[in-house]
Amino acid sequence: MNNPLSDNMDLDFVLEIVKHEVVKAQKKFPTFHSAHEGYAILKEEVDEMWTEVKKNNRFQTLNECIQVAAMAVRFLVDIKTQEQVDNCIT
Repeated sequence: MNNPLSDNMDLDFVLEIVKHEVVKAQKKFPTFHSAHEGYAILKEEVDEMWTEVKKNNRFQTLNECIQVAAMAVRFLVDIKTQEQVDNCIT
């Protein structure tokens, strides 16, 4: 990911980057089928971030951190949507 991260980024800028990643993931991958799937994907991203932290690779750590944030937001959106659908069915 080409990422314009810098030392002077602010909250709005970071949230825009995360939103962009969420939208990109929604186009590329189907909705999480369950909370278990969402957890597994989120854990995978956290593990990838931890790998970069241990390498002391600041740029890639920040990129992975954005992926963690994006998958956490996606988890919230997908699971909330799933629960709404489930509530309509039951």
